[in-house]
Amino acid sequence: MAAVPTFDLSDLKRRMQGAIASLKHDLGSLRTGRATPSLVDPIHVDAYGQSLSMNQVATVSVPEPRLLSVQVWDRGMVAAVEKAIRESDLGLNPQTEGQVIRLRIPEMNEQRRKEMVKVAHKYAEEAKVAVRHVRRDGLDLLKRLEKDSHISEDDGKRHGVEVQKATDQTVAEVDNLVAAKEKEIMQV
Repeated sequence: MAAVPTFDLSDLKRRMQGAIASLKHDLGSLRTGRATPSLVDPIHVDAYGQSLSMNQVATVSVPEPRLLSVQVWDRGMVAAVEKAIRESDLGLNPQTEGQVIRLRIPEMNEQRRKEMVKVAHKYAEEAKVAVRHVRRDGLDLLKRLEKDSHISEDDGKRHGVEVQKATDQTVAEVDNLVAAKEKEIMQV
């Protein structure tokens, strides 16, 4: 006989925090005017039949405050890396010299700052969607346990309220993170 699934609020909270961790990583890669290797972290390259992160195909360094240098390890991957950079939301224009791709970080003007804020809000919405998926999984499990008479209707409602409370707290945390990043980006 199959084991009865159990409701674990701490597991749901842990999964919601995973969305927060991912958001923090994504927001950390948004540029605020200085060149940092984490700027290209969210860029994925189609390489060897799969999607690989930039640090799996190249070394990224900062030779100057407004310049990134991407040293691609495999000469055959240079075009794919360049394409991935061009198609990213970062607005960078790669200049290729052999296996090295140089990325000049332009001065952030008002329009560019607003574009970065839009990208930050897009990342936040993706995080909220991930949190809502975790909430849905938790509520679906509760309904199933209630239907199969493993928990009472009252317990199901009580746990449902706990799941919603955890969701609301996590969504508020997402909003706070994106508001702080927006403030950082818009500072001149």
